[in-house]
Amino acid sequence: MGLRFTQLQQRQQRRDRIKLCLFALLLAITVVISLSAGDIWLPPQLWFSEQAQLFVWQLRLPRTLAVIAVGAGLAMSGAVMQSLFDNPLSEPGLLGVANGAGVALVLTILLGGGLLPVWLLSMNAILGALILTLILLGLSRRKLLPGARLLLIGFALGIACSAIMTWAVYFSSSMDLRQLLYWLMGSFGGIGWQQKWLILALVPALVWLIYQGNKLNLLSLGEDQARQLGVPLVVWHNIFVMIIAWVVGTSVALAGIIGFIGLIIPHILRLTDITDHRYLLTGCALTGSTLLLMADLTSRVAMSSAELPIGVITSTIGAPLFIWMLLRHAKTY
Repeated sequence: MGLRFTQLQQRQQRRDRIKLCLFALLLAITVVISLSAGDIWLPPQLWFSEQAQLFVWQLRLPRTLAVIAVGAGLAMSGAVMQSLFDNPLSEPGLLGVANGAGVALVLTILLGGGLLPVWLLSMNAILGALILTLILLGLSRRKLLPGARLLLIGFALGIACSAIMTWAVYFSSSMDLRQLLYWLMGSFGGIGWQQKWLILALVPALVWLIYQGNKLNLLSLGEDQARQLGVPLVVWHNIFVMIIAWVVGTSVALAGIIGFIGLIIPHILRLTDITDHRYLLTGCALTGSTLLLMADLTSRVAMSSAELPIGVITSTIGAPLFIWMLLRHAKTY
């Protein structure tokens, strides 16, 4: 019996590895298209031409790297939250972290009169996300809130932050603040090598999350079994929430608020029978990057005279896809 289980486990792991290789191939193809597409089409054989020095290496490459980092971060954060809170509807925005970063940006622009450097705005966005997370963790520790109650409080705080942003933009005459509203809908427009420090700030957190599959497998067994196996739940719970806050805050600083990536990607992978977090997290990174790159491509080429907010595209695609997924797999959910 034990030998049979081991064989089945090894077969499932081989299947998971094959799927990850396919996801990596799809991501590589999408990256090539992303670097080639635009107002001027530059296929790979022209990437080292004089014209490509500006369009490919200075404009499209940093933007593509930013999309990959943000897509991977949001998708993995969604998988971690769904496992951590044992809630299939959990996603990075549900804790209100993204809106906390947005409020920090709005207040910084209001207080600074639009004269502050971009790096300071980005740092304040990250700080806003971390401060809101610390408030949530403080409430959780003081009131001994269960995971579901913590999610609800985070959701309520997110709504309050969204209301603050809306009021600030409505009553403001600052053009910078009104332009910020468009950016908060999600946009990678204007990203260049000057934002490389934000991309690099995401990398350690993403690499760390990828190697936490075994820990999440234990946490997903339930609180009682995890405690019996010697897992310090409070410590790991706080660590994961803080890492998610860092990832989400940095993502907001890079591209604004982008929804549905963290919600639907983990579910799509689970429906392909990838349930082991050792493979699920890597699959989320690859698939989240690919889907967000496709959305970014759509935002760039859909209209010749303007660029669509990427958050609108992901919501437009993600909402019907998620509804279809729930209806198709009603028994599972």
